[in-house]
Amino acid sequence: MRIFDSHCHLDDRSFEPDFLDVLHRAAAAEVYRMLVVGINRSTSDRVVALANTYSGLFASVGVHPHDARSCTQETLDHLTFLASDPKVVAWGEIGLDFNRMFSPKKDQEGWFIRQLEIAEALDLPLIFHERDSQGRLLEILKATSSTRRTAVVHCFSGTEAELTQYLEMGFYIGITGIVTVSKRGGPLRQMIPSIPVDRLLIETDAPYLTPTPQRNKHRRNEPAFVRQVLMKVAEVRGEDPEALAEIVWANTCRLFRIDPSTS
Repeated sequence: MRIFDSHCHLDDRSFEPDFLDVLHRAAAAEVYRMLVVGINRSTSDRVVALANTYSGLFASVGVHPHDARSCTQETLDHLTFLASDPKVVAWGEIGLDFNRMFSPKKDQEGWFIRQLEIAEALDLPLIFHERDSQGRLLEILKATSSTRRTAVVHCFSGTEAELTQYLEMGFYIGITGIVTVSKRGGPLRQMIPSIPVDRLLIETDAPYLTPTPQRNKHRRNEPAFVRQVLMKVAEVRGEDPEALAEIVWANTCRLFRIDPSTS
């Protein structure tokens, strides 16, 4: 089968000692493509460099809500320059995070809206991060709606009502290893059958959110483990894993406008 990890952070320092081994383990698990996601200026520089060095890797650029406090227009100008690289296939991860509040709400919202405008001007799909925004992310998306906007809601863990609204907007839904966790993943497993199969993406968010059973042995998540996410989603939906893998591969390539037939 062909598996696409649609969201990982392979630029993380934890991968430096065994980066090539990580890629080899991914290939052994039939994970042949990975989208490496930028969250600020420095990480965006790194992920673009990685995507241009290793086949099968693609990149996105953006400013995460945690980093909004230090964002400037000059930062966004630099990311816009990076986005001209053919290996950059999305803008993100961007959004709102009112859980840990690393950046003030005003900064998060202001730079989120500005990045929506830039992505639309560049005609790039978006990667959304949302945590505990109490509906504010949806409010902003509705207030700035665009018929050209395409996006994935990364690491979806919201409510059924939020899921319905995201789907009505035409967005894709990214499923992480949370789906494999007995207690924490319960609500997500209940909602997964209601997600149209052509809107599903799978992801690791590596090095975070290691799925079960790998989390019993490994603290660090890595792209090879997205195979376990696929298997659990297929189990919950009662679908053949190989058939589902091919559909999700096509979904990911369609969203990020990547030729599904090439490396």
